Amino acid sequence: MHSDDVVWSMLGNRQFCSYKMTTKTQNFCRNEYNLTGLCNRSSCPLANSQYATVREEKGRCYLYMKTIERAAFPRRLWERVLLSKNYEKALEEIDENLIYWPRFIRHKCKQRFTKITQYLIRIRKLTLKRQRKLVPLRRKIERRENRREEKALIAAQLDNAIEKELLERLKQDTYGDIYNFPIHAFDKALQQQDAESESESDAEREEDEDDDEDVDKREFVEAEDSELSDFEDMDKLETSSEEEQEEEEEVEEKASHSKSKGKTPLKGPARRKRPHIEIEYEEETEPSTKTKAA
Repeated sequence: MHSDDVVWSMLGNRQFCSYKMTTKTQNFCRNEYNLTGLCNRSSCPLANSQYATVREEKGRCYLYMKTIERAAFPRRLWERVLLSKNYEKALEEIDENLIYWPRFIRHKCKQRFTKITQYLIRIRKLTLKRQRKLVPLRRKIERRENRREEKALIAAQLDNAIEKELLERLKQDTYGDIYNFPIHAFDKALQQQDAESESESDAEREEDEDDDEDVDKREFVEAEDSELSDFEDMDKLETSSEEEQEEEEEVEEKASHSKSKGKTPLKGPARRKRPHIEIEYEEETEPSTKTKAA
């Protein structure tokens, strides 16, 4: 016959229990059906034949009830009742199902149900908020992917270089008529060349149009005072230089007339007039003392 006092005497504070966890201040119970989480006579699920608790499974609350009549059938020991999502209706359901049960169990079941509903609401709020997700960095995988990318780039460059070289040889007719290659590759190369030539011709046309526009645009700008003064100075310099040249030419003509009197003119092309050069000679005389001594 099942006796709660005998079971508690065997599993009490002085005896061993696999669910009991002792601390310096208090003892706790790790049984999943415990109502309060404490290890004592009123809240022990093993030492009470009439017991009830509230549990949460996948976001829904259930009321678990145990009676002495089902103690011989462990498979049907606990009766489970699904509670409503509405808080007030769920409390009414707890009162209806535990109407003849001890007041302590009824009060603790309601208290446990309120705690579960509070943390479910908190979970929903946290899931709706934007949270940071910490993603671990896998160094080996990143290095491996970087190496693969580098190898793929090198292979692509080699393939492009080989393709260009073969197309150039094909244009130069290096191997004659002996070719065994897919024709679509050659067509693709021809299309690329046509596109390049078209782009170059378009660029030349645009340049020509820009040049024509530049030629057509004529503007008349008023000269500044500084520029006018510069032009006047240049004119003065030119007039002074012309006057000097005329004076020199007159002096040369007079000298030539005086020298060429009585002489026949020379045959041949006319010589160009050279600029007038004056040369001065200095003569050194020996001192008179040396002459007297001699």
